[in-house]
Amino acid sequence: MMGLDARGIRFSHGARMILDGVDITAPSGAVTALLGPNGSGKSTLLRLIAGTLRGQLDVLSLDGSPLPELRRRARAQRVALVEQEWAPAEGMTGRDIVGLGRLPHRGWLSFDDQETDAAITDAALVRAGAFEFAERDGATLSGGERQRLNLARALAQQPSLLLCDEPTNHLDIRAQLDALALLRSLAGDGMTVLAALHDLNHAAAFADRVVVVADGRVQAAGSPAEVLTRELIFRVWQVDAEVLARPGGRPLIVFDTAPVLVR
Repeated sequence: MMGLDARGIRFSHGARMILDGVDITAPSGAVTALLGPNGSGKSTLLRLIAGTLRGQLDVLSLDGSPLPELRRRARAQRVALVEQEWAPAEGMTGRDIVGLGRLPHRGWLSFDDQETDAAITDAALVRAGAFEFAERDGATLSGGERQRLNLARALAQQPSLLLCDEPTNHLDIRAQLDALALLRSLAGDGMTVLAALHDLNHAAAFADRVVVVADGRVQAAGSPAEVLTRELIFRVWQVDAEVLARPGGRPLIVFDTAPVLVR
């Protein structure tokens, strides 16, 4: 399979089973949205795939190649993770932070590719809308500005698989739409994109495929129109909603603002 194939994912925290036999695929050249309530294990799942957290995985491959067999540096050349929260070290400029994405591609003692690395770093800053922060101290930036740098750092890695944990976190509405449009553009370039999102309408508008995780298991997977039904939304989030059709068939979800009392 071209893209991500992850099966039999299990992870527990103490006596609590967070993920219990999760299977997930994310095709290359597409945006796959990972959805679920708070505490459903979305962040954990992304970290397990990225290799920054250890758990049980029966199968984990990218474009047919097993990721666990790769050394850490080789894996970082293929997989990048954009986390929700991170704190840059004081004194590091935006360009320094984004340049960290080039580390997996550098030889241990070689400085021959500095010009190439600098060009890739600047291109990533521009594409993520973060070039204006290139010379600023990262510790002085807002959460939204840091998030743009974090995305740019991942782009500088030039991964085949981009994992994003709430990529719109801290961003205003315009910046949220820009970030989601960027994910679509990256998928159009052939990248495999898997993004955990909270906003169901963002997933409906920008994702090619959605996977809903709750109670430790995959509850549904498929196109936004197939998955984001009134019945599933109520079952997973306990929220009543009307699902309308946008031009082109993508769903538009209108939530009932009346509280739902769960018995």
